[in-house]
Formats: sequence, C-alpha cells, structure tokens
Amino acid sequence: MTNSLTLLFSSFLGFLQIYLILLLIRVSLTWFPNVNWYGQPFYSLSRLTDPYLRMFRGIVPPLVGIDISPILGFILLQCIMQIASNIGLSTN
Repeated sequence: MTNSLTLLFSSFLGFLQIYLILLLIRVSLTWFPNVNWYGQPFYSLSRLTDPYLRMFRGIVPPLVGIDISPILGFILLQCIMQIASNIGLSTN
C-alpha cells in the first residue's frame, strides 16, 4: 500500500512540475506582443493554462499596467507541491 501511495504522490508532483513549467512559458510569452495565440502550439498552451490563471485575475489589480496576478498562481501551485511532497515523504 505504501508503494502505491508513493507512486501516486510522485506522479502528482511530476504533473504539477510540468504544469508549473507550462505556466512559466505562458506568462513569459505574454511579453512578446507578436505571438499568435490562435496558432499551434500557443493555442494549446493557452487552453491548458488560462483556466487556472483566470482564477487569480480579479484578485490583484494591475500595477502600472502589468498584471501580477499570475504570481498568486505560482505561489499557490508551489504551496500545493510542497504539501504533496511532505505528505508523500511521510508515507514512507
């Protein structure tokens, strides 16, 4: 049973790490105004990451025209990863 829980938590952490990288790429690409978000692979990237980022858009107002709400998304994702890592370590 412990091996299956370890596998479950390590798989979950792997998914979250990949998703964090996708979020980082998505936020980094917003600095380039000529990116066509309706062409591939950018359309798929925005379809994967925008629902998560939309949760934080109204919480923090833009500062000097820059949307800093993705920072909350990164912080929440890092906290979830840390909690899952600690739970996964305690099951061993």
